Amino acid sequence: MDTHTTSAPAPTSPRCCIAGGGPAGMVLGLLLARAGVPVVVLEKHLDFLRDFRGDTVHPSTLEVLHELGLLDAFLQRPHNRIEELRGTYEGRGVTIADFRRLPTHARFLVLMPQWEFLDFMCDEARRYPGFELWTDAEAVGLLQDKGRVNGVKVRVGARSPDSGGPKDIELHASLIVAADGRHSTLRDAAALPHISYGAPIDVLWMRIPKLPGDPEATGGHIAAGHLLVTLNRGDYWQCAFVIRKGGSAELQSRGIAAFHAEIARIAPFFATRLPEALPDWEAVKLLEVSVDRLESWSCPGLLCIGDAAHAMSPVGGVGINLAVQDAVAAANLLAASLAGSATDKEIDNLLPQLQRRREWPVRVTQAAQRLVQDRVLMPVLSRKAATAAAASTAPRPMPWALRLLGRWPWLRTLPARAVGIGVRPEHVQSPRA
Repeated sequence: MDTHTTSAPAPTSPRCCIAGGGPAGMVLGLLLARAGVPVVVLEKHLDFLRDFRGDTVHPSTLEVLHELGLLDAFLQRPHNRIEELRGTYEGRGVTIADFRRLPTHARFLVLMPQWEFLDFMCDEARRYPGFELWTDAEAVGLLQDKGRVNGVKVRVGARSPDSGGPKDIELHASLIVAADGRHSTLRDAAALPHISYGAPIDVLWMRIPKLPGDPEATGGHIAAGHLLVTLNRGDYWQCAFVIRKGGSAELQSRGIAAFHAEIARIAPFFATRLPEALPDWEAVKLLEVSVDRLESWSCPGLLCIGDAAHAMSPVGGVGINLAVQDAVAAANLLAASLAGSATDKEIDNLLPQLQRRREWPVRVTQAAQRLVQDRVLMPVLSRKAATAAAASTAPRPMPWALRLLGRWPWLRTLPARAVGIGVRPEHVQSPRA
């Protein structure tokens, strides 16, 4: 995979430095380079190839790609199209969301490994002469002058066996963007306070092979007091098993065979392949869910976007798409000034406007996620074994919301719009040089 990387960075003077080569960082890097802004994106790993990163690309993000003229090329990458989200409740099928009526050019959700998404964005960004991606380059601290952030300390060569060992270099820029995720080093270095809402759930991620005769639909399965989300990746299922916060150790104490049995009760078609697919706990990855939001997304010389500004719950799979919306809004706000002769003070004056633009969608989305966690997921996970056993002979009534979706199909557009488009979608307004 050619990511057009710079593993041994040469001295450079970018106008903007973006820490983090995830969706927010790569989309912003592309949009700024497209506007003629010299920009460096720092990615601490050697490449984008990592399992269990979010891989749902929603219609709102596909609309951004359409506005850039990139949608057709993007859809040439390996992907699965999801026009409906389906699930099962105690063995009974239900359609939850229908994307086919959305007012977008792509009326479907795309499942694509995140490394494919990031590689595509990198390939497009490298068409512009001002773009650089540094790999094996981790932002480990901030540089400041007279109370203003004016650069980053970058640790290079920490992961490459032939680098000669790690070393720290300084990289100066007019604007530093922290897009380095929910455990952002840069937001901590800037001592930006945040509001933590906590989360009552964690998620276990795993791969299970897909066999002929399996159902095709991506969706969720609720049964026996458990929730399993299955994402169709073509030749395998990427699965998310929702557990109570901090429940991983107790689950592991019962052994991997007991875990196999719990999954098989929810999705019986998996039963025979689980011992080979999940031979031990090394095959199961824990995502510790957190929901938080910075009180201030910026300080002079530094802007936080994506998970660095607001960590999202996995509910709805909207984290990537909110990060992309932040990147589009940031480019709309800043690209012309960064490409021109704006002073540092003029750039700093613009930074709070991004939070004013994007904080309301984040608050609404997080409130909805917390509502689903508290009112839907926790009641499912709190059921006693006896209740679940009784349900096997006397099925529990389907929740009223699911019954309504089954009775009136047009209602399925509402969750499709909430998940697929979200609150205040952004459109590309940044210039093209």
